[in-house]
Amino acid sequence: MEGMSRSPPAGSYSNGHHHKLLGGGTAQRDHFRSRRSRQSGVTRVSSGQQETEAPPPCTDFDKAYFQSYSHVGIHEEMIKDRVRTETYKTAILQHQSYIQGKVVVDVGCGTGILSIFCAQAGAKRVYAVDASEIALQANEVVKANNLSDTVIVLHGRVEDVQIDEEVDVIVSEWMGYMLLYESMLGSVIVARDRWLRPGGLILPSNAVLYMAPVTHPDRYAESIDFWRNVYGIDMSPIMPLAKQCAFEEPSVETISGENVLTWPHVVKHVDCYTITLQELESVTTNFKFQSMMRAPFHGFAFWFDVEFCGTTAENDAPSSESTKSNPRRKRANPSEALVLSTAPEDPPTHWQQTMIYFYDPIEVEQDQVIDGKVTLTQSKENARFMNIHLEYASGGRSFVKECVLR
Repeated sequence: MEGMSRSPPAGSYSNGHHHKLLGGGTAQRDHFRSRRSRQSGVTRVSSGQQETEAPPPCTDFDKAYFQSYSHVGIHEEMIKDRVRTETYKTAILQHQSYIQGKVVVDVGCGTGILSIFCAQAGAKRVYAVDASEIALQANEVVKANNLSDTVIVLHGRVEDVQIDEEVDVIVSEWMGYMLLYESMLGSVIVARDRWLRPGGLILPSNAVLYMAPVTHPDRYAESIDFWRNVYGIDMSPIMPLAKQCAFEEPSVETISGENVLTWPHVVKHVDCYTITLQELESVTTNFKFQSMMRAPFHGFAFWFDVEFCGTTAENDAPSSESTKSNPRRKRANPSEALVLSTAPEDPPTHWQQTMIYFYDPIEVEQDQVIDGKVTLTQSKENARFMNIHLEYASGGRSFVKECVLR
């Protein structure tokens, strides 16, 4: 999604309620860390359909969210993520036969780059929707590229704008940290239900959220063990506070495949053609891992893949059961689908991985079982926040970890 909140550079960490500064640091900002700046807004085209219910009100949290994406720095970071941007460009070109001569809506268009890719692929008309003030700049970019006859920028929420025709394609870079943070997928669902014609195309079409236990002694040493000896001074009394500050809330950072202790577990499979708003309110899964090595178990990592494939009539999304049996499922014919992955073993992206650390590591042996349950819930305070409830057990000891991604 173009317009996500900026992630810290590799080697740095962002954690808890800190909002990423556009200039590269962290600061308190409206208690909201924007990963993407948009819930989109399109001018509504009703295609003859009656609006059956009023759209939800735009809350102060929504306004703060949209405002956070008005700064060009967030969009610069998204566009400079070559894995992200080039994968979307490739996906649009691979689906040119679906796009050429057709009507497209770009949900959360940001600077308009995906809308322009669609126009270059031959779209008849592109509705570029964004609720952030960056939409004003997107309109200027469209003019500068002589595409005003093709790309129509709509400044507003998807729930509020009007489009007077059905659309053939929805494209959106909606993914947040841990896939579902920021709840922008809800805007894609609204756009789909309002405007997408039967048999239309959604890019990306599927997404999978994964989790796995990790070991990360360097991170623990850097943030905690550092206080044992500071210029020859024993500062270990600070360690409990240091653990709280470093590990109380989720941390967005880059790890490697070497940090991962087990095969990943599928937390949630998302089929963009069928998922409902209600499914996003709470996600629960039971997990059972078996450690592949002896190591300190420092916490859990979360990451996601998204897949770009054709319409539901031509491409069957993997079932939840088949995905669970082979968590890193690859299609038999790689040309069938294009995958954007944020996994630790793949090239890094601005999404990095989301880490949930324990205050104290657990020593695990090779083949030791780690089992439990995780529940991800939209916060009642602000639906764009995510409440995380982890129950886990290993070696005869049970634990509970609760935190908020905000």
